[in-house]
Amino acid sequence: MINKHTKSKQRVADHGEVFTAEREVNAMLDLVKQETERIESRFLEPACGNGNFLAEILRRKLVVVRTRYGKHADDYERYAVLAITSIYGVDILRDNVDECRERMFAIFDTEYTMNCKKHANDECREAVRHILRHNILCGDALTMKDINGEPIVFAEWSMLSGDLLKRRDFRLDQMLDGQKPQLTIFMTGWQYDEEIQAFIPLPIREFPPTHYRMVQQYE
Repeated sequence: MINKHTKSKQRVADHGEVFTAEREVNAMLDLVKQETERIESRFLEPACGNGNFLAEILRRKLVVVRTRYGKHADDYERYAVLAITSIYGVDILRDNVDECRERMFAIFDTEYTMNCKKHANDECREAVRHILRHNILCGDALTMKDINGEPIVFAEWSMLSGDLLKRRDFRLDQMLDGQKPQLTIFMTGWQYDEEIQAFIPLPIREFPPTHYRMVQQYE
């Protein structure tokens, strides 16, 4: 690396790749401090690089999980997984995506192992890796297409009663279209969400509720 903010001059020239310093990351996240401390609050970083913002968001969420649920391994595990499900990123460079996923997993695994000790298990770890594969994607957030030229598709994860996790897949371009004023209520494939007062697309795929440790059975 030529310095801590860049990997190479060529990458800066080709992709405008410059990493945000830790001080600036924390200052910006402090502006939305309450949201970073809500375990279920969702974040999307459209040019995530190797995860400077996402890693700090995860750290903050896991502090809340430890404070609230650290005395009970089952509860800690469940809410730590929920924290992972809420964080999304896109980057145009494959090595950044791979590095970001590994970085996020390492943060999770360190905290998970330390808090759950003998109760920590590989099923949960593999589930987290699976979630990260669907949440941290290689693509271009400007065109909203992945590296294969297909629409970027994110998984929405919702914790149901008990230990069940519900996955629904949505196209990013359709989700963003839902934030624009709509001219007609007769919209095939859309539904109106009263809570956010906006049209949202119907999912392109849905999966049955599954124990959060077993979500990897559905690719």
